[in-house]
Amino acid sequence: MRLDYLLFEASEGDDGVGLFEAMADVPAARAGAVQAEVDAVLAWATRHFGAVRGPVEEGGEWDAHLEIADTADGRRSFTFSVAGTPAFCAALADAFETDRPDL
Repeated sequence: MRLDYLLFEASEGDDGVGLFEAMADVPAARAGAVQAEVDAVLAWATRHFGAVRGPVEEGGEWDAHLEIADTADGRRSFTFSVAGTPAFCAALADAFETDRPDL
């Protein structure tokens, strides 16, 4: 699946956990499209790895964090991060056509 708003940057930690981070800052009228992409990533992760969501260091396969902020000029800013095991990261990178962390 191709994403139009969420362009992930992949990185890896010393602990073997991969991290995908994306930011999007859009006019309020386009916020729904960004939220739909966030929802699509979360739905994919839940469908394929959902039973083991939680911090990897606590035994989870993947986890995600989303922050949304509205600005005074009518824009909405999204900061979305998804972390996971090497298997999860490889699958996410393939599913959403993005780079994968070097794990």
